[in-house]
Amino acid sequence: MSKDPLPMRGIVGFPLAPFREDLSLDIKALERDVDELSRHPFCALNAPAGISEVFSLSVDEAVEMVRTTVRVVAGRMPVIGCVCYSATVACEMARRMEDAGAGALLVLPPYYAGAPFEGLIAYYRAVANSTGLPLAIYSRGWASFSAEEVDRLASEIPTLRFWKDGQADLRNLQRIRSRVGDRLVWIGGAGDDCAAGYAAIGLDVFTSSISALAPALTMAWGDAALARDFPRLNGLLEEYVHPLFAIRTRRRGYEVTAMKEMAALLGRPVGEARPPLPPLGPSETADLQRVLESWRPFL
Repeated sequence: MSKDPLPMRGIVGFPLAPFREDLSLDIKALERDVDELSRHPFCALNAPAGISEVFSLSVDEAVEMVRTTVRVVAGRMPVIGCVCYSATVACEMARRMEDAGAGALLVLPPYYAGAPFEGLIAYYRAVANSTGLPLAIYSRGWASFSAEEVDRLASEIPTLRFWKDGQADLRNLQRIRSRVGDRLVWIGGAGDDCAAGYAAIGLDVFTSSISALAPALTMAWGDAALARDFPRLNGLLEEYVHPLFAIRTRRRGYEVTAMKEMAALLGRPVGEARPPLPPLGPSETADLQRVLESWRPFL
């Protein structure tokens, strides 16, 4: 596989991390879900990632998710691995995921929340030096960057190819893109519900957690976003996406547990989320069922 394999246009999909009743990783369920995802024209699959509970996985489990996804995808699209924790652990993950067949790596912020920029650049540089794969930095949570800082990262880390935005701060993202330009590929990654904003400022790569449940719905809004068909895009988001995200934002952790509950309601159980992610309440489950009923044209 090419060392720089990701297309510059399209939708990145995700499988959830399926667990058995004892919360061990369920490889058979992962194979089932990756096979379904890879039947759709995603530009890449990202496994594991935040939506697939990467911070709850051991290094062995995270690498096995990459290996399994690569095997099942069988060359139909590139697979992006995901590294995190500390520089030492992230570098081990990077090396092992490269050996497992990943085509690129998404680098999450490290364990130390609020680290200064000099510490962050050392972390990203360490990961880059541990692998030949292209990197995508994921700017999320406290790991927010100025245009000057992203410029420096792009200049000092030659294998940095992609920037995944998880902030949904379009004003700052525009400043960053104005300064850095096409040295990086810009990925809209704050959520399906942000697709219209990202499309409006010219992004051509988007991520979709909904892809884990309803790939056809993701493809529908993704096609509209790439075509800049804003009436259709906004209509799809308003009718099918915003109701789900309204439930997901009721409580921290619901962005994962709601998706796992919906998978169970669809007859594709992936187990419960690992602690500390909270279980849903009965009212949320009933609300999710109503969302799924509205999704019938895409299921």
